[in-house]
Amino acid sequence: MKNKPKFKILKSVSSRFEVTRNGKVLRKSSFLNHLRSHKSQKQLRRLRGKKAVLGRFAIKVKKLLGKA
Repeated sequence: MKNKPKFKILKSVSSRFEVTRNGKVLRKSSFLNHLRSHKSQKQLRRLRGKKAVLGRFAIKVKKLLGKA
């Protein structure tokens, strides 16, 4: 009986997403790295922190991270 090939986690996906203990997939907001001076404080506050990835895409990300 042959051994199954080991699954390699994509580094690009693992750097962009994280999976919590409960299985939620989190991502960082875009538009927050540069050119911040002309953005309002309200917008910058809203963009801070991590956001949840929803729906079918969350399942895809979990599969790519080997957590599905």
